[in-house]
Amino acid sequence: MTVIQKIEHWGDVHHAKWLDVIRIVLGILIFGKGIAIVSNTEVLQNLLLQNNVFGFSGMMASLAIHIVGFVHLVGGILIAIGLVTRFAVVIQIPILLCAVFFVNLSQGFSVLNSELWLSIIVLMLLVLFWVVGSGPYSVDQAMKRKQTIYR
Repeated sequence: MTVIQKIEHWGDVHHAKWLDVIRIVLGILIFGKGIAIVSNTEVLQNLLLQNNVFGFSGMMASLAIHIVGFVHLVGGILIAIGLVTRFAVVIQIPILLCAVFFVNLSQGFSVLNSELWLSIIVLMLLVLFWVVGSGPYSVDQAMKRKQTIYR
């Protein structure tokens, strides 16, 4: 058993049922952020170009915003319903790391920056669900139960 398999097994065994409520709320929050990103692509593109966060040109900034929006939309739904949760979380983590360290850095680290705190909390929750997995109230668990019935 590799280290990753041991961590996954520990997370599957030690998953509290109340964490599923937090997972669902986190998925809905990420999905909502994806809607906000897709709705305001022009504003976000101007923000990225104005602050020159990653040295993007106009086309690259637009592409990055659309990719991030799509990943948030799909990943938020997958996290909320508990389908391939660890994969959905892993594809969200790099986006949140960039949000915490690069985007919020350009706006300045401030105690009053609510977007920074939200990004940090979501990042910590993503790492938590990467370890503990989707939980007993999820599509993943329902599929596992169905497999054992048909064997």
